[in-house]
Amino acid sequence: MPVEFLSDEQAAGFASFQGAPTRTELEKYFFLDDADREAIESKRRDHNRLGFAVQLGVARFLRRFLPDPRQVPVEVVDYLAQQLGITDASCITLYGQRDGTARSHAGEIEEADGWVAFPEGEADLAQWIAARAFTTGEGPKALFDAAVVELRARPVLMPGVHQVARLVAREREKATMRLWDTLHGLLNGGQRRALAELLDVPAGGRISTLERLRRPVMKASGPQMDKALERVAEIAALGVAQVDVSVIPPRRMAGLWRYGMDGKATLIDRHGEERKLATLLATVVHLTARSVDDALDLLDLLIATSRQAGSELGISFLSPARIAPLTVRRQSGPWRARARTYDRIAADICRDDPRTRGADGTWSRWTSELVGRSPRAGADAPGHSPRGTGRSVPAVRCFENAAEAAALARDVLNVPVTAAQRRVRAAADTRYARLCRERSGTLLDHVTASRSPVTST
Repeated sequence: MPVEFLSDEQAAGFASFQGAPTRTELEKYFFLDDADREAIESKRRDHNRLGFAVQLGVARFLRRFLPDPRQVPVEVVDYLAQQLGITDASCITLYGQRDGTARSHAGEIEEADGWVAFPEGEADLAQWIAARAFTTGEGPKALFDAAVVELRARPVLMPGVHQVARLVAREREKATMRLWDTLHGLLNGGQRRALAELLDVPAGGRISTLERLRRPVMKASGPQMDKALERVAEIAALGVAQVDVSVIPPRRMAGLWRYGMDGKATLIDRHGEERKLATLLATVVHLTARSVDDALDLLDLLIATSRQAGSELGISFLSPARIAPLTVRRQSGPWRARARTYDRIAADICRDDPRTRGADGTWSRWTSELVGRSPRAGADAPGHSPRGTGRSVPAVRCFENAAEAAALARDVLNVPVTAAQRRVRAAADTRYARLCRERSGTLLDHVTASRSPVTST
């Protein structure tokens, strides 16, 4: 009969011989030292001496005493008999015929080697299983295997397979409940209502709000960029981004948000409140970062596509050197650090062409909110896009090549915090302005990044 998550074969093979031990295992667990020999020599007959030695080695190898000590591989008996100088190893069949001998020897070995019965060590093992289950979120089989390895590292005799399996299942369930309760307790009433409403289908809609927010915007176009940024804002408006989930191991958060990203809203809604809101919280925390990443990737794609198509979208670009800092996004870690590289171009796109932004300037406004306010906004010089030509031409030249631009931006933070960082930023801005002035001359006075029409002489 299977033990819950274990097959019949796995249950039958628990703490038992799976074939003959290897030579290394024989030498490690069944070699008799002087103390062992002294205890063995006190037994009078060969079969008792050999039986005692077998029980001694089996306890060290399997961490348990077998019901019938005689049912061990012949290689074990021969190896022990050779050490004891017993020529007829078959005498082991006589061991234990007298009632109580094997049990008496087992008690003697347990006391001499310091073995502890499982009930005495069960509480400590339960704590270890609970901590591992909460941290890793492993499945029952993996957790069972880990518990057996941990148990073997302790001076505790192995219990029956049913006891270990039940202990693993119980502690794993408690760890999961603890996870849901912890996340549920981090939310206030308003946040709980906002998350629960994600599972509702709006009037006239076909899918829930959660399912809609899970879908990224894929098409590279100005209107689609607006939608991507609106998605960022809608997720942020849920008000859970500030919830501190650092008390939850990342692997457990990942398990929840993967279910929240892939599962049907109707199925998530059927769970109890703690599990449902814990899943939604993890999912929204993930979507908060994911939506920004998606928007930045789309912005990157839109810029690259527009440049390759001859600026069909009417976007005015700087020289290729100005686009070079975008590679920093792929080399950095947190999404906030990646996003900062885009404030260098946020003020340079979609300022004057109605085809790439809404009448109220939605794209420019939301892009600025996404990547942060740029200290250079309104002071940079993006370029000139002649009306009716269908192409953009660079108006200002600040760098000789991409390497020079990347070198200037390498150690510069767009939002400096410390005094040293502010000095570095100020020096970089000064050098940037000087390079643009030196290589563009008086043309710099006639090009602007503001919302007003571009003026020229």
